[in-house]
Order: sequence, then C-alpha cells, then structure tokens
Amino acid sequence: IAERATARLPAAGSVRVRQYSSARYPDHQVVGMPALSPTMTQGNVGQWQKSVGDKIEPGDVLVEIETDKAQMDFEFQEEGYLAKILAPTGTKDLPIDSPVAIIVEDQADVAAFAEFSLDAAKSEAAKPEAPSPAAAAPKAAAQPEPSAAAAPAPSAAAAATSGDRIFASPLAKTLAKEKGIDLAQVKGTGPRGRIVKADIEGFVAAAPAKAAAAPAPAAPAAKAPKAAAAPAAAGFTDVPLTNMRKVIATRLTEAKSTIPHYYLTQNIAMDNVNKLRASLNTAANGAYKLSVNDF
Repeated sequence: IAERATARLPAAGSVRVRQYSSARYPDHQVVGMPALSPTMTQGNVGQWQKSVGDKIEPGDVLVEIETDKAQMDFEFQEEGYLAKILAPTGTKDLPIDSPVAIIVEDQADVAAFAEFSLDAAKSEAAKPEAPSPAAAAPKAAAQPEPSAAAAPAPSAAAAATSGDRIFASPLAKTLAKEKGIDLAQVKGTGPRGRIVKADIEGFVAAAPAKAAAAPAPAAPAAKAPKAAAAPAAAGFTDVPLTNMRKVIATRLTEAKSTIPHYYLTQNIAMDNVNKLRASLNTAANGAYKLSVNDF
C-alpha cells in the first residue's frame, strides 16, 4: 500500500485525506474526521447528505458534523464518488482524523468497496511494519508484566486507608458529616482507595438493608417494604450530554482545579427591600412578580 497524498484544507476547516493504491482495492481516498473548529478534538456524525455511489463536486456538503461548539456542514473540496461510509449517522465521540468515508475517482470502482470495513481503513492508515522475530520475542515475554504489576494494586488501596488519615474527596467528607457516617467504615472505590461521593451514597443505601436483615428471622413479613423501595432508586432519566455541554463541563473543571480562587463575602441588610418587594407584589395583583434580583 503506497500513501500518495496528505492533508488538504477545505473551506470549512482542516480535514485529512489520504490516497491509497493496493492490489486488493482500486485507487481511493480515505477521508478522516475533519477539525471544523480550533478546539475540536472529536466529533459526532450527523446526517449524511450523500449516499454510496453519489457523485461529489467540490464544495458539496458530504455530512453534518457536531463539533464541540455547534452542528456544522462538512464541505468536501475534492471531486469523486462516495464509495463507502465508514462512520454512519449517530456515531459518537469520533477522534479527529478517524476514517469516515471512502472516495474514488471512477464510479465503476464503487462496487469494489462494498465489503470494505473500518478495520481495513485503519490498517491502511497505519504504516505497515513487519516486526522481526527477535523483536516479537521480548514482546511476548513482556505480556505477563501487567498481571505482575496488578498484584500491588490491593496493597496500594489498603495503604490509602491505613494509618490515621483517611483519603476522601471534599464532597464525600461533607456528605458523611451531614449523615453522621464514620468514614473509617466506608470502603473507597476511587483512585488508590479514595472515598468518593458514590461510596457514601452506596453506604447509605446499604445501611437500611443491613438493619432490615437483622430482624428478618423474627419477622419475615418485614421484607415486603424492601421490595417497594427499589423503584424509588431508579426514578431518574439519563440524558446524553451534547458535545457543547461536555466542553463546558471540562472547561469549568479545569478553571476550578487549575486557577487559584478566593472568595469575598458581604453582609447586606435587606429588610426594607423585602418590605418594598412584598408591597409592590401585592399591588400588582398578579400582573408581575418582583424578585430580590430586580432591586
């Protein structure tokens, strides 16, 4: 496989296009996930505007891409035919330059890529290297190392909770203090045995079950409320985050953890403002409702 071209810059952003020729497949281009914004590291694949076999003219919208900021059109700047879609609509968190499509110059070559897979595209994108037998032997010998390195992990977790100091996140400490929980009784599942919020919540959820298990032999009927409490724990809806929300969360976390903060407080007497607010809201007769922020 011979790589013959790299990196072209379309109007909508940066996209990596590689052209290949091999004995198995005709000449073709592997189109990568474009970088449509300066801060984009991955994207979601939206609706494809072209189907397999369609002709593509320079400037045609190939597919919609959801970046870290917005939904954008990916305008392809080459001429050819769409031979294969490697990243179908709905593909999430695809890194930049990951293969998304195959483009050929001749429409007759489209049928040759009917069985072309994403693994084949990745193998072509990587430079083929034939490792020597001498290099393969140390690699095989090095495989048992992860199991050997994994053995000290329990001891590291035990060391994190040993001694007078207990490692816990600030939120976990606050929740434990509010609920009167001794952190020494909680098993941490965070890095190096650190106690996190989920550990506190799991300990609180397990406490009623342990308390109900003790009188079970004397009163078997007490198990009925336990089954009724199960649906309450599942009363939530998991909504997938958009790329924009993920970026906002990442930036806020970075700002909080990497930038020094200090806080200022001020006491303000709001008695007269509250009286005036109540008086104005009463006189409005429901036409409007003033809040403290309006003052």
